[in-house]
Amino acid sequence: MIIEYETLKLIWLLLIGALFYGFAVTGGMDLGVAALFTRLGTTDKERRIILASIGPTWEGNQVWLVTAAAALFAAWPLMYAAAFSSLYGLFLLVLLSLILRPPGLDYRNKLPSPRWRSLWDSALVLSGLIPAFLFGVTFGNLFSGFSFHYDDILRPVLEGTFFSSMTMLNLGFGLVSLSLISLQGAFFIQHKTPEPLESRAIKMARLLGIVFIFSFTVAWSWTVFKIEGFSILHMPNLNQSIVPTSKIIQKGVGLWLTNYHKFPVGYFAPLVSIICVIMALIFSANKKSGLALLSNSIAIAGTLITAGFTLFPFILPSTHSPNHSLTIWDACSTHLTLLWMFIAVLILLPIVLGYTSWVFRVMRGKVDTMTQDEY
Repeated sequence: MIIEYETLKLIWLLLIGALFYGFAVTGGMDLGVAALFTRLGTTDKERRIILASIGPTWEGNQVWLVTAAAALFAAWPLMYAAAFSSLYGLFLLVLLSLILRPPGLDYRNKLPSPRWRSLWDSALVLSGLIPAFLFGVTFGNLFSGFSFHYDDILRPVLEGTFFSSMTMLNLGFGLVSLSLISLQGAFFIQHKTPEPLESRAIKMARLLGIVFIFSFTVAWSWTVFKIEGFSILHMPNLNQSIVPTSKIIQKGVGLWLTNYHKFPVGYFAPLVSIICVIMALIFSANKKSGLALLSNSIAIAGTLITAGFTLFPFILPSTHSPNHSLTIWDACSTHLTLLWMFIAVLILLPIVLGYTSWVFRVMRGKVDTMTQDEY
């Protein structure tokens, strides 16, 4: 099977995007449920019912994130090295918060003490709130850019600190991510739990939907119209291995609109996000929770496509040296590496999708009292 190098680079952009989408939809349910469960569950029994809704599936859902990180390392090693070094503190905080979830689910019911259970409840809430928010902050940094450049032997030289990534725009992206992921969790709680949890989830979803629509509109508008974007003036042959410093990049306000000027159809992506969230809220209010989840999952796809379309082909812009910015064309592995990885994906991805679908089919329906006793 012979696939051009340029085509493989595009394929891996889509595959990595699909992996992060898989986590945002399935893992987003878990993060959203964890973030909301003490707000919606007012008694210990109700909280145990909510936790039982994600108990059988959360470990499998988290595999999407692990696989996406591994794919970044293998397909875009230069991006992986620079981004994970630049945002080391942020990713460490995400990791530490995710570590709180397994012991929270496993140890919460070990003692009947209210103080003991309240402690693990707080840990579980943090395990949902912190990653959901910081994932959005990470995306915000992709638009505002990273302060790095390459030295004479192509080693990334990093500048900036954890706090330099916490700009108002990036915090706004964090709110977008937190509201959308929490919305996924609210719809999942509505779908999996009985009354009165179902009704509370509907009310919470309404609030989260308003927050998402407002924050998403402001963040997207501010990004494309107000901050400095990046655009390629010259790029070597895309079918060859490219040295990251060999291109010419221009930087200026409004350049994140470049792809929208070339392909106006791209404006449909942010519209789809907003429209699908509105539809999800309508389905939720009419107690059609399955359709609400489906509609919100499409909204997540629209949001990720909006981000990818706006950035394309950049994956790590450099504010220090714009010509050293990384794109999908020059941050990738060799042709042979991408090809063999693609063959492996063609074999393994259908198995993963089939298993995930089977698990959710087996676990369909409302949580019963016997299941919640485990939590």
